[in-house]
Amino acid sequence: MHHYAVTPKRHGTRHGRWTAQAEQLLDLLNALGSTIFRQFLWQRAAELDLSYAQGQVLFHVAAHPACRMGDVGKAFGVTLPAVTHLVDRLEDKGFVTRADDPGDRRAYVLEVTRAGGALVDELHAMRLRGLETVLARMSADDRARVVRGLEALVEASVEVAGR
Repeated sequence: MHHYAVTPKRHGTRHGRWTAQAEQLLDLLNALGSTIFRQFLWQRAAELDLSYAQGQVLFHVAAHPACRMGDVGKAFGVTLPAVTHLVDRLEDKGFVTRADDPGDRRAYVLEVTRAGGALVDELHAMRLRGLETVLARMSADDRARVVRGLEALVEASVEVAGR
């Protein structure tokens, strides 16, 4: 039944109650991430010389208009100089603009440009088409189970992060 090409990786020696399931889930998520989604989505991004990190920042700014650079750093757990470097590249490509924050002269707010918004829309549509292609190969019951399982995983992740 399992036809994914994943070589299980055993990192560390701790074998807790859920270790086998956690390792299997990591393997599955890695396999999913390296299939159709990354293949097509990042092929287009590579054509634009857009790194994975730049793409993630672009999607974040599109979802959070007028966000501060510090907010981007917090969202991704990176330093302000790292965010500045990524934003510099996105600004050079014409995908984001940086403006003074009216509430704090020391900070900048970020906005997606028209070209950046068009790219976000294009990449989002590509992700949707890829996912629709995959879902079409699954039964309705399997699709419903995947959605329920992912909802439970996200809910548990949010609870753990909120501790």
